[in-house]
Amino acid sequence: MADGFAPLLAALARPGRPSSDHDLNPGTDLPAGRVLRPAGVLVVFEDTPEGLRLYLTKRASHLRHHPGQIAFPGGKVEPGDADPVAAALREAEEEIGLPCGQVEILGVLDPHETVTGFLVTPVLARLTAPFTPRPDPSEVDEVFTIPLSHLASSRFRVESRRWRGRMRSYYVMPHGPYYIWGATARMLRALTDRMGR
Repeated sequence: MADGFAPLLAALARPGRPSSDHDLNPGTDLPAGRVLRPAGVLVVFEDTPEGLRLYLTKRASHLRHHPGQIAFPGGKVEPGDADPVAAALREAEEEIGLPCGQVEILGVLDPHETVTGFLVTPVLARLTAPFTPRPDPSEVDEVFTIPLSHLASSRFRVESRRWRGRMRSYYVMPHGPYYIWGATARMLRALTDRMGR
């Protein structure tokens, strides 16, 4: 495997901890015994002459939930999925046309609880063959990549907005025209924390 993946492999070897959309909102009253729906997202990197690049999607603007937001390919675990890894691979093939045979799983990060009631497992992976994205227009407006170096530079900031009657804080990591925020930014922050940057 190319040396470019060394920071990711080192991150996976270090201990992590679960993250949550509530991390920056300690006063959130979470119901006892709440049941979270399992999900998986594919955090897939491509080795390029300029270094590793991470694939992200811009969700279709007509979607009912999170329209136009930046996200990893992935989704909830369906009855036919063995686990969140299988869900992430299936959804990546459906959303951006990435065949599971062109992906090598490197490992998983600790799960992330979303404010919408999902427990999301980030699945780190690498492309093993050339890939041309084919976004499903019913779900994805755009597929793009960002350099690992952008993550490693820790260009995160905290912003706030009103949600369901109260102010909530969240991580933001802009990149060019893309406003990466919320759960996606928080999971990326968890990755950079484990990378030791």
